[in-house]
Amino acid sequence: MSDPGANGALIRARGLTRVYEDRTSVPVRALAGVDLDIRSGEFTAVAGPSGSGKTTLLNVISGLDRPTEGSVAIDGRDISELSRAALADFRLHNVGFVFQAFNLIPVLSAAENAEFTLLMQGVPAPERHRRTREMLVQLGVGPEMHDRRPSELSGGQQQRVAVARALVSNPRLVLADEPTANLDSTTGSRLLDTMREMNERTGITFLFSTHDPMVMERARRLISLRDGAIDSDEHRA
Repeated sequence: MSDPGANGALIRARGLTRVYEDRTSVPVRALAGVDLDIRSGEFTAVAGPSGSGKTTLLNVISGLDRPTEGSVAIDGRDISELSRAALADFRLHNVGFVFQAFNLIPVLSAAENAEFTLLMQGVPAPERHRRTREMLVQLGVGPEMHDRRPSELSGGQQQRVAVARALVSNPRLVLADEPTANLDSTTGSRLLDTMREMNERTGITFLFSTHDPMVMERARRLISLRDGAIDSDEHRA
């Protein structure tokens, strides 16, 4: 990837505004001029009430959604300038995304879903299988579940498979939309421990959206959104 921007930020968002139309064609402002810098290696949570813009912010940062106004640069590269194909390739090699709705492929097994990013990256099968199974086990998905399809897994198990898919390629940046929403407290704690350990060991940057106090407590930086704008930004030791 290219060098970071002049301010050393991995993510540099400026003036992010996203306006949708609801079912009655009334404009809804999901983001209202957000300026945000995230430095490489940060472990950051974005919190706020429902409708505050958390998921929209992650979607715009990842390029899954385009801002109505403003820009996003990742590692000094303005992703708004990329074609759809170039943006998809950029995400494939640099960004892991944990979706709130899992987005697992129904016809693939748990292991096949988890290794899908590595497959798309062209990683050889033996290494792909080894890395995937190690990551699944680390996240509490035992070998007996690796061949099951998503419909045969609980919501929590599906979430862990989705997290494995995001982490197994060792991306530069992981964006996680409510990653503990479908997990019990013990499993959620284990998941956060794994993410925190990878953050400390490999320098992967994590940016979460969350309602979960456990995620907020463990974050080294907590950003609060309200009505599509940053309400507070707390850096911690």
